[in-house]
Amino acid sequence: MSDWHFYEPRDGHRLPHDPFNAIVAPRPIGWISTVSATGAHNLAPYSFFNALNYHPPLIGFSSTGRKDSLANAEATGEFVWNLATLGLADAMNASSATVDADVDEFALAGLETAPSRLVAPLRVANSPVSFECKVTQIVRLTTKEGTELDQWFVVGEATGIHIDTAMLEDGVYQTARARPIMRGGGPADYFSIAEEQLFRMRRPA
Repeated sequence: MSDWHFYEPRDGHRLPHDPFNAIVAPRPIGWISTVSATGAHNLAPYSFFNALNYHPPLIGFSSTGRKDSLANAEATGEFVWNLATLGLADAMNASSATVDADVDEFALAGLETAPSRLVAPLRVANSPVSFECKVTQIVRLTTKEGTELDQWFVVGEATGIHIDTAMLEDGVYQTARARPIMRGGGPADYFSIAEEQLFRMRRPA
């Protein structure tokens, strides 16, 4: 029989570290580029991020506090998601630094930029996939009692998608080939995907 550790989050987890992030993991990284209304470019990773819908393709990231990415997305209605990979891990981490709104994280992280086609924010040139997004919703999250949190969920429709053709084989995108990285629990845990981790299951008929 299993021995269970049970807790109610409102009362604390009674563990050395909060397990929530480590359990809901690994999580895709929302590496979000935006531009302010005055033209200042911003790039930041978000660990609460995922795909939300097929048609139209919707993705979303959640911001703790009113950070620059949120403010810029609100002001311009646009953002770009860039795939964070193993080769770009150090640069992605560097772009997470807390700096003033007028600091360009592309330059801070030593990243080359590439122009987008349909939106103003720049892309990470060496990222193998980028989604150009138009904001569809910005939702302030609440507790079960309805108390507003300092947490904001930004949803965007991918209106333009860039894929490095090296990631395609016979026209099929190869998920592991880019070596995407994902956030784990704790202050420093990340994971990557490799081809040997692939297994296949088909849905029941």
